[in-house]
Amino acid sequence: MPVTARLSKLFYERMGEQVTNELVDWFNSVDEDYRGQLKTLNELNFSRFDAKLDQRVVELNARLDRRVDELHVKMDWHIGELHARIDKHVAELIARI
Repeated sequence: MPVTARLSKLFYERMGEQVTNELVDWFNSVDEDYRGQLKTLNELNFSRFDAKLDQRVVELNARLDRRVDELHVKMDWHIGELHARIDKHVAELIARI
């Protein structure tokens, strides 16, 4: 998007049409260059952000997998304990009969 400079009539009169147009063209060139550099920088920063985000998602998934595995182990242990208690109570009931 080029710069649309509105310069005063006095500026045109003192500097002349050609110099003023060259100045506006130079501003437009600088603006275009800076926009290109900014776009490149933004793309680079987004790539870095995206890579870090991917890394953190992988780390989070690994942590969640570990926690789920730990919970499975605890559940298996508690279920085993429950089965043992049930077996004990069943044996006690059978012994009373």
